[in-house]
Amino acid sequence: MVTWGIPWQFQGSLIMRPSLLFGLLVPLGLCAQPRLPATTHADLLHLQKFAASQPDARKLVETSEGRYPAALIHGRAMVGFLAKAEAGFDAEQAANEHVTIGARIGDVVSVRVDAYHLDEARAIPGLSCIELAGVAEPHMDKVLWTTRVDSVHRGINLPMPYTGRDVLIGICDWGFDYTHPDLYDTLLTQTRIRAAWDQYKQSGPAPAGFPYGAAYDSPGALLAAGSDTANIYSYHYHGTHVAGIAGGSGAGTAFRGIAFESQFLLATWLIDAAAVLDCYAWMKQIADSDQKRLVVNQSWGLHYMGTLDGTSLLSQAINTLAAQGVVFVNSAGNNGDVQFHIRKSFANDTLRSRIQFYSYSANPNMWGQSISMWGQPGQPFSAGFLITTNNSTVLAESPWYSTATQPTYLDSFMVEGVDTVYFNLTADAAHPLNGRPHFRLRVKNRSANIKVALKATAPTGVVHFWNVTELITGVGNWGQAFQAAGTGWAVGDTQYSISEPACTEDLISVAAFTSEYLSPNGTLLGGPIASFSSFGPTLDERVKPDIAAPGVSVSSAISSFTDAGFNPSALVDFQGTTYPFARLSGTSMSSPAVAGICALLLDADPTLTPQEVKDFIRSTARTDQHTGVIPPGGSLRWGMGKVNAYRAITAALGIVTVEEQFGSSFSIWPNPTEGEALIRLDAPSAGRMRVLDAMGRVVIDQRFAGQALLIDLKEAAPGAYVVELNSADERRFARLVKR
Repeated sequence: MVTWGIPWQFQGSLIMRPSLLFGLLVPLGLCAQPRLPATTHADLLHLQKFAASQPDARKLVETSEGRYPAALIHGRAMVGFLAKAEAGFDAEQAANEHVTIGARIGDVVSVRVDAYHLDEARAIPGLSCIELAGVAEPHMDKVLWTTRVDSVHRGINLPMPYTGRDVLIGICDWGFDYTHPDLYDTLLTQTRIRAAWDQYKQSGPAPAGFPYGAAYDSPGALLAAGSDTANIYSYHYHGTHVAGIAGGSGAGTAFRGIAFESQFLLATWLIDAAAVLDCYAWMKQIADSDQKRLVVNQSWGLHYMGTLDGTSLLSQAINTLAAQGVVFVNSAGNNGDVQFHIRKSFANDTLRSRIQFYSYSANPNMWGQSISMWGQPGQPFSAGFLITTNNSTVLAESPWYSTATQPTYLDSFMVEGVDTVYFNLTADAAHPLNGRPHFRLRVKNRSANIKVALKATAPTGVVHFWNVTELITGVGNWGQAFQAAGTGWAVGDTQYSISEPACTEDLISVAAFTSEYLSPNGTLLGGPIASFSSFGPTLDERVKPDIAAPGVSVSSAISSFTDAGFNPSALVDFQGTTYPFARLSGTSMSSPAVAGICALLLDADPTLTPQEVKDFIRSTARTDQHTGVIPPGGSLRWGMGKVNAYRAITAALGIVTVEEQFGSSFSIWPNPTEGEALIRLDAPSAGRMRVLDAMGRVVIDQRFAGQALLIDLKEAAPGAYVVELNSADERRFARLVKR
């Protein structure tokens, strides 16, 4: 007989050596509305313990911020939630001195509850479901040519050049430099930041309709603020870099962004889903007031923030706003190079796999590993873990925990000799949003003498498992491998690595690849998928990502206020301050490239719906030897292929697609050349010729007519060049080398 809360010794076949397990069980117990997922039950328990032991609201927030969605608002520790509103929900009736109601998008509502009165979250009237708002982590020079944006900027065979004018680009991120010249116009005379909202800043003034943070909607206020305030990421630079890719002016460098005449809405948010919902509503209010189209970029995500199948409350809110005209773009994730996922189809058999841990010495905030498990509706499964030696000899096992019978929360530990493994388990027999059985097992093991392995079994049905690092700040988002450490044990794979909210149906999820470039001898190099770029499909088997864009070593603006380290790729002096640019890699970089292209599409045709924008992006993607043949529904790595802004806009405008050919209908001689070269066309033609160097800079730009034309590179530096011929019916390229 097992007595919980009292040390007990495993008996019989359950162990191979003496081990101890201690635990706390929390029953489901709550039958009143609103319903709470098991993870919310568990996290509320911890938050209430924090609150009981820490009466100082500021210290409570500092202790829990990042791990839990707590924020200091007007001197009070307020905890964020997302909720599903029932018919007749009354925000005024639901609010009180301890509960504030924020934005409502469709049936999804953001809620904040005083940390010292969290029981009231379970009793808010008019809600069918409420969950603790998940916390999240943020998962040019060659980019313009690779994406064919350069042709859009020049308006080649288009009614006019398109640069994102009259489109707002919203960036939900951290680390904004409001003074950076890259966020000015190309003449460097005025900022293009339409407004900014720093949700961390306590002094206000808060934006209209929201009771927290500070909003800046004038150039003077932005310059006076300088940057967003330090938060869990300190004075970061991620947001400035992302904004520069989407629409930076370049500030006189070669690193101009995609939609460089767009305006920005910059939101530094409280890293929880309730806060980002408020960001969406704030951005939509301004876009509606200005009567401009809005594109929202999100270069972040998390694997245990939602349901991973598009049914999360955040996904529902995004789908609602997309139906109202907002275009959402999201990074697909950076876990494509780690075997952190297992898909197992059970038939009364058992799965075993070692859980790889992130190094405790690599990050001072390292806590352990988080194993998320999702089954099929109506198909319960059981799971637990093993303690083994380094050579996989089993020392002890936890009991089997079944999704059908397991109480909502178990917080416990096992002792093996001098080593202790801490763990907790949240359980849903049927998750309130998608009906799937769900476990989240968190495991902490700091010992080098033992290993921890997952075990799972089920009579039937498919179960998915993900192994993701968890920090004490709550924002770890990188996968660690499942390892076949014993005979018959399972090894992980890289599939199903699209995170929340990139799995949302009505947004554009973006993979990353390496930009193409010319080597000194004129060979076209680059172009493969980035090893880190996440694979689809989603948990519910939809094809994601949607498209791929450059995301490796992309140079863009860096906040001059940052206290983080980086290697500058360029420095610009502006108004007495030196502003840096630097190269970063990730789907965080490929996502804003596509967001900028969406702004170009809306500049070309402001009537396009978000679905039409997505369709044009997908249907006009280009393929090559790296993408291979893309299946009709899309690739689980590439989506529909490499984004092609020029073809997307010509398709949207009904212009006959311009074909791209590499030297198949004209020749260049001599090649290499000492200075001059002759182009001979297969047939007379007329149009525009451009010659670009390896950095994408235009060396020659002139009209041509006839069947032969001369290229004069006598004054040009030695190196590789691209010759581009644009006529009414085709676009052709060739490589030319200057000795």
